[in-house]
This record gives sequence, structure tokens and C-alpha cells, in this order.
Amino acid sequence: MAAFEVIIVGGGLAGLTAAIHLSREGRRVLLIEKKVYPRHKVCGEYLSNEVLPYLNSLDIDLQKDLKPIKIHKLLYSTQNAKSIETSLKLGGMGLSRYALDEFLFKNAEENGAEILIESVENINFENDEFTLKLSSGKQLKAPIVLGAFGKRSNLDKSLEREFIQEKSSWLAVKSHYEDPEFPKDLVALHNFEGGYCGLSKTETGAVNACYMVSYKSFKKYKNTEDFKEKVLFQNAYLKGFFKNAKPLFKQDLSIAQISFQEKSLINNHILMLGDAAGLIHPLCGNGMAMAIHSGKIASEAVLNNFHGISLDRKNLENQYQENWNTHFKNRLKTGRILQKILINPFLASTSQNLVKKFPYLLEKIITKTHGQPIV
Repeated sequence: MAAFEVIIVGGGLAGLTAAIHLSREGRRVLLIEKKVYPRHKVCGEYLSNEVLPYLNSLDIDLQKDLKPIKIHKLLYSTQNAKSIETSLKLGGMGLSRYALDEFLFKNAEENGAEILIESVENINFENDEFTLKLSSGKQLKAPIVLGAFGKRSNLDKSLEREFIQEKSSWLAVKSHYEDPEFPKDLVALHNFEGGYCGLSKTETGAVNACYMVSYKSFKKYKNTEDFKEKVLFQNAYLKGFFKNAKPLFKQDLSIAQISFQEKSLINNHILMLGDAAGLIHPLCGNGMAMAIHSGKIASEAVLNNFHGISLDRKNLENQYQENWNTHFKNRLKTGRILQKILINPFLASTSQNLVKKFPYLLEKIITKTHGQPIV
């Protein structure tokens, strides 16, 4: 019998959530993460309140333990700084990945999950069992593997996933800033030529600024500072923020080759979670909640179809795929449509004028990219 029943590769929000859920139910879980906690990640750091009932069911109280910023409003502006503001029906939290990931990591350990800080080089499936080769040369075996290794990984190459064969034209840049004037209860999304930038406060009081831009737009400039001044500053909101805010990082964090293409949910019998399964456009503001929710869906599929030594793999995979599609497929599709609209100056301006005339449309758009409270 393998030492572990479930091995989770990747310790982001999806992987950590699954580790907590499964270990609480008595499963022998190993989570493998290649980097130590805590650390900053390129992320919008806005978490929809839809996850709160589910997290509470795992005895996780983010509001009590991490004291996130409570966010109730959304401000959106086009490249020419025409803006519209609305309230967020469910609301959300401003919470850094630096604090959240470490908190969930400790929770997973406390619930009995084992954590290994190392890289996985390869995953093979043979005779109804997985064999994982680690960077140390060690090999591990388990009947179930969950892939939660993020947006883009060397494992995607070794597994020959289709999306990894094509270069992606998107990159993201993130940093934290000190700006006492920035409203606590607001998440802002500002367009600029070739991309968009999100701003919101975290539990530390720092403003997280994370922008997504096409490589075609970015490569014309020497560095991120040059890009800010020549491009981001064309939006008056962004110019005002970056001129007045004090940077708290020595240098910006960045990640390239971000792919929004459709991805296989199951690859060589590995269930993919979080960004490894599909990436919603950051402008939708719901990636963190979706990652946590995918951890729940995967955990429930495992628990429903794996009893002792009895594993119904076919039903496990069908159940996971069906539930994932039910909750996320349309949201991802909506995100792709929104991106095409919002990075086109004419379409962005036209859509904003339409929303100003019919304000209920914005609430409908938000509903399309967010779920109901997860129980």
C-alpha cells in the first residue's frame, strides 16, 4: 500500500484547500510545493465572499485570523479615465497571498497533511497507480494525484498539454504601495492601452497593484517604470495613483507567458485544479475564489469515489469534470469575451456608455463571473 492516498502537486490556493479538506476527512495526504512559505505572488489579491461559508465549514475564519480589508465597491475606468462605480452584492476581501497561503499551509499541517518542499520533475501513470519523480531523484507512489501547479509549469511540458505548445502574449506585473488616500472598501479596475490594472488594499493597509498587459505593448519599453510613465499614465486614475503612492517592494514581481486558452481538466488521469485547470481573466476579479472552489470540488469527488482500497476512477473523473464545468465553464467563457471588449478602446467606451444608461447590466456582468455562496 502506498504511503499516501492522495498526492497534491502545487501549494497555491487550490492545492492547499484540497489538502485541508481531504486531511480533515482522514485521508493520507502529501502536498508537494517547490518554494517555501511565506512569499509574495503575482495576484490581484481580491477574494470574493462567496468562499466564506465553505471555508467556515473547514473551521477556517479568515476574518478573525487574518483581518482582511472588507471591500464593497467596484470602480471601473476606460483608457480616457471615464469611470463608473457600483456596489458589489456579495462583497469581498483584500488579502495578500503572502499571508493567506502561509495561513492555509499551517492549517493543512495542523489537520495532518504532510508537506514536502521540493520540485516534481515527472508524473507517470501505470497499472492504476501514479509514480512521481522528484528533483532529488526520489520516487513516490499514490493512487490519486491532483495537479495544482499553477498557470504554467515544466510539468505541463512533460505531460504534453496542448496549451503549453503555443506561446502566450500576456504578462502580469505586481507590487505593493503605501497610499493612505486609497479607499479601503474599493477594488478598482483601470484600462490602459494593451491591458488593465487592478488596485485594492490588503490586510496590511498596503495597496496591491497588479496589471496585465500584452507582450506586444510591453516590449516597446525599457522596463516597468518606463512602461508606467509612457502607457499607464495615459489613464488619469493610474497616473494619480502611481505618482502619489510609495512603492514597498524593491522591485516589481512579474510573470510571463500567461495563457487564457482552454485547458484539459484531466490529463493522464491527473485532476487539474485552480489555474492548472483554467485561468479566468483577472479583470473578472474571481480567480482566488475559483481556485478555492476547485479544491472543494476535487476533494468531494475523491471522497465520493475512493473508499479504503476501492477506487472508482472513471466515476471520480466524470464527477469532477461535470461539477467543474457546471461551476466554471461559463464564467471562463464570459471572462474571455469581457477581455476582448475591455482592451479595445472603442468597445470599452461603447460598453461603458451602455452600462451608464442601463446600470443593471453591470450587476449582471458581475453575476456572470462570480458564483453563489459556496456551501
